[in-house]
Amino acid sequence: MPDSRERVFLRSNAIIEPLVDKFYAWMHIVAPAQASMNLANVQVPLLESYLHSPQVHIAASSNPDLRGGYFVNVPEARAAEVGELLDTIKRERADMLAFAAAVTEADELLRQNASGFDLTPLYPKLPAPLHGLVELAYDTSNQASMHYMEPLLYHSKAFDRGRQSVQLSLEDGVERPFILSTPRLSSPDVLDLPISFDHPGLDELMRARVEGTTLARLREALELDDAQALQLERLLAPEPSLSPDRHIDNGGRIRYFGHACLVLQSPEAAVVVDPFISADNRHGDRYTLDDLPDHIDLVLITHGHQDHIVLETLLQLRPRVGAVVVPRSSRGNLCDPSIGLYLKSMGFTVIEVDDFDEVPLPGGARVVATPFLGEHSDLDIRAKSTYLVQLAGLSAFIGADSSGIDPALYQYIRSHLGEVDKAFLGMECDGAPLTWLYQGLLTRPVTKKMSDSRKLSGSNAEQAAAIMTELGAGEAYIYAMGEESWQGHVMATTYTPDTYQIQQIEEFLTWCKGNDTFAEHLFNQREWRW
Repeated sequence: MPDSRERVFLRSNAIIEPLVDKFYAWMHIVAPAQASMNLANVQVPLLESYLHSPQVHIAASSNPDLRGGYFVNVPEARAAEVGELLDTIKRERADMLAFAAAVTEADELLRQNASGFDLTPLYPKLPAPLHGLVELAYDTSNQASMHYMEPLLYHSKAFDRGRQSVQLSLEDGVERPFILSTPRLSSPDVLDLPISFDHPGLDELMRARVEGTTLARLREALELDDAQALQLERLLAPEPSLSPDRHIDNGGRIRYFGHACLVLQSPEAAVVVDPFISADNRHGDRYTLDDLPDHIDLVLITHGHQDHIVLETLLQLRPRVGAVVVPRSSRGNLCDPSIGLYLKSMGFTVIEVDDFDEVPLPGGARVVATPFLGEHSDLDIRAKSTYLVQLAGLSAFIGADSSGIDPALYQYIRSHLGEVDKAFLGMECDGAPLTWLYQGLLTRPVTKKMSDSRKLSGSNAEQAAAIMTELGAGEAYIYAMGEESWQGHVMATTYTPDTYQIQQIEEFLTWCKGNDTFAEHLFNQREWRW
């Protein structure tokens, strides 16, 4: 064993998987109300289904046509471990399961009894797990609903940091199991740490990527025993692997890191949008964590879907980030958890914004939050924002997966903020149905036909063209839609030239060419300098 006092650095390809009850963590299984609902309505039934027929799940997991489906990809020889996990959840998460049952019961109580008259008599009839945590209210069309006091939920039995843990390993280029369905079991090549996401030892480890530290210091910070310290050594190197051009001395730069992740820089400021970044630097065809600036002033989050607020990447960035800018939620809406509360629970500094709020940056730059239309299956979700970033004399519109269903919106953006130089747009225009992501939160079943009609879709060719026209943007860049090879565990998408989404992108590129607008379908990496 090398001297534990020698300076070491976190390897470039070291990854951290945040887990909740062994499932890969994303917002809907961390935020208390949503986590309870998904545990009861998705994860427990999923594990029960696997234990009933492991062969069915294993066969489905290897079927390309079923990629991204809710199947447990665990060998049958390890079924007993899945059974132990299920038993643990039922025993130790009983309060969460009771909370989910209470939500469904209370929803039915409202449907049966809230007829436009005083709601006060219903409070004593609410199930006990909801007492003190909800408010009943009518909207202006006389429809009753239940609003959750979300800050209190983080101090209730519906939230337990003991569910949280992390797995540390090295990126080997092998696609990991799909995050929404397969629990991460222990294996010899991973270091399992039963620590919560806000544990200060994680920041000590992540700082070692840039600053270096000692094995002794990491061992103390992460509370490791001898065996764990030996495992941690695999993740460490004697020299840093940071890219020499990760900063700039003049002008401005934008780098595309894949999917919807952009890094915008001037000599004075750095902004990262929707960080979802590869840790595999062996290929030379992508930017990785090595290419990020040492300090990031702002991280911008556009919305709460699992491919845009990627906790695995965010935890690696936490020690070097000034603040995370997030759209404000509608407060108390089950399908619209607060991104701000979620990140604050893990120790991030958060700035919540509404439409047209501004956040200043060093060097006279600024970020302006702008409206986000669509892509959320017509659910009442307010925690979504596009952004205009004005930096080093350039104006970039960050469109994420928003839709051009009402082009007049972009007239207002242009009249308020001026013309745009570059527009970055998502064109996953035939997305997954409502129930793929929101099944666990529904208190009343929807038909398949209804679910299929309400897609998680961005702009098609016509809508993207309308955005460009109304923004007056000179250049258009279309994000890859999970096409990069290293995103399969999150995106689970497969495209061919005949896929509708790809055809719509080609149609939009043709429109741009005919309208003297430079356009490009992004993939893996790209850089712009000015």
